[in-house]
Amino acid sequence: MSEVLFYHLERASVEDVLPGLLEKTLARKWRACVQSVSRERVERLDAHLWTYRDESFLPHAAGARDDGPDQPIWITDNEEAPNDPQVLFLIDGARRDAAAVKDFERCVLIFDGRDDEAVTDARAFWKAANTAGLATTYWKQSAQGKWEKQT
Repeated sequence: MSEVLFYHLERASVEDVLPGLLEKTLARKWRACVQSVSRERVERLDAHLWTYRDESFLPHAAGARDDGPDQPIWITDNEEAPNDPQVLFLIDGARRDAAAVKDFERCVLIFDGRDDEAVTDARAFWKAANTAGLATTYWKQSAQGKWEKQT
C-alpha cells in the first residue's frame, strides 16, 4: 500500500529539510522524483543539492529527460519521472491526483505551515489521500528541530 507523509515546515525551509530526506531515501536503495512548480526552482534545487554540504553531494539530474533513467534523484517541474522512482516528493505547491500517488511506494508532501494556502492545500490532499485508501502520516518539527510523528 502506498504511504503519504506530510511534512509541516514551521522553522526550516525546503532547502534545509529535503537533502536529509533524500539521503534517507537513497539509504533505502530507492529512487526519488522531486516535483516543484517552476523551472527556475528546479534549477535552484539542482545547484543546492550539489553544494548543500561540503563533504557530500546527492547524485541527481534536473536537465534533459535522457539524463533521468540512470539518476537516483530526478528533479522536475512536471509529472515526468524517467528514473522509475519509488518515492515522490511534492514541494512548493506541486500536486498530483491522490489516485496517481498509488504508483509510488511513498509520497512526501512538504508544505510551509506559515503559508495559509499551502496549509489549505495540504489538508485537501490529506482528505483525498485518505479517501483513496492511502496510508497517511503527519510530521511536524519540535522546538528542537527534530521531526516528530503526530497522532
